[in-house]
Amino acid sequence: MTEAHEIGGLFQAFHIQVTQAGLQKMALTIFILVYVMIILEKYFHRTVAALLGASVVMVLGIISPHSAWSSIDYNTIFLLFGMMNIVTVLAHSGFFNLLAIKALKITGTNPFKILLTFTILTAFFSAFLDNVTTILFMTPIIIRITKVLDLPPIPYVIALVLASNTGGTTTLIGDPPNIIIGSIAKKTFNDFLIHVAPHAILGFALGLAVNLLYLKFTNVLKPKRKTTDLKEFESLQEEEVYPELMRKGVIVFIATIVLFILGHTLHIEPGIIALFTSTILMMWSGLSPAYVLEKVEWTTLLFFVGLFIVVGSLEHTGVFTEAANYLMGLMGTDVSRGVWIIGASSAVISGFVDNIPFTMSMAFVLKNMAQHIQGDFDALWWSLSLGACLGGNFTLIGASANIVASALAEKEGYHISFVTFMKYGTPVAIISTAVALLSLYVFRF
Repeated sequence: MTEAHEIGGLFQAFHIQVTQAGLQKMALTIFILVYVMIILEKYFHRTVAALLGASVVMVLGIISPHSAWSSIDYNTIFLLFGMMNIVTVLAHSGFFNLLAIKALKITGTNPFKILLTFTILTAFFSAFLDNVTTILFMTPIIIRITKVLDLPPIPYVIALVLASNTGGTTTLIGDPPNIIIGSIAKKTFNDFLIHVAPHAILGFALGLAVNLLYLKFTNVLKPKRKTTDLKEFESLQEEEVYPELMRKGVIVFIATIVLFILGHTLHIEPGIIALFTSTILMMWSGLSPAYVLEKVEWTTLLFFVGLFIVVGSLEHTGVFTEAANYLMGLMGTDVSRGVWIIGASSAVISGFVDNIPFTMSMAFVLKNMAQHIQGDFDALWWSLSLGACLGGNFTLIGASANIVASALAEKEGYHISFVTFMKYGTPVAIISTAVALLSLYVFRF
């Protein structure tokens, strides 16, 4: 569309008419500026950058306040909020310290065994839970273990994040893009298990190998403690433990997991489940709600709110639709070429913007194209899934799990910078995505 549109905000106040193309350019420019501010984190806090961008697109009138609110993914916000509350209660009960000690008794003090064990467990849990939930649960444990063993926590935390994003790719319920694709393309849990999981697992294995080699090369996997006697680590248990509170927290956590698994059948989103069960736990735990709510990472939640609005302005002005149509033009009717074009572009774009609105836009374009293209069209759905999910490992803001892990590490005094995350994440994202798409291509064609 190129005709002029009178819109809200300052543009409406001053009777400024802007074409649709003009709105798209402004929305894209503001997004890029926000992104630059996030990269320059030494000077700008990422939450302030996201909220500033959100404010600007609404003040100018690029997106109305109503559309801005609609662009916020409340499922993500409720999920994060609810699981943060459950994790707070479990942490207060001493649960994570207890698990850290148990894990040390199994893995010993060998950093390689610790990293391998926790990354595989994280990938497995992320396939059947929301990967954000897995990260909220696993990150406090790995931080405690690395602190006790005098190991640098940041590489281990990032390794868990990379595993969670890859593991979440394997099933319908593991990552939001898959839920979107399943809904629009009418694909089942078994469809993802058969057609996506094998390629994602192969990508995970090689991505993990690349990460392990890099960590070994940088001496991150070099043991700092030679002893295997774990008695000295029992000091972790000196912190107060509240068995009754722990029992309540574990019961609610398990109930939440069960409801997550059943949620697709019950047509209840994970965010609603987490909000409900965490509220029940706050009532049942006996802890002051003020104490629990104080522990919520409000800066993280507000970062997501701001980023959703900025990305929503791209969707609202049609930037994603233009991008999707351009990619379709490159592909033509060649499905085999489309696997690479859609997979690779989805990975790159999802590494820099939230993959939920992009996947939504691309999914509707694919649905329309399915009526006009012959051949193995399902391969395009699977390439979209692999690219959108695995691409989340490219940057710190590529996936919700990345931001959550960063916030949890920050809370413990460990700052994960944008550049630091890319140093570990980008090679893994490139290898895992390329291998998964190559495997899909070879298998289908």
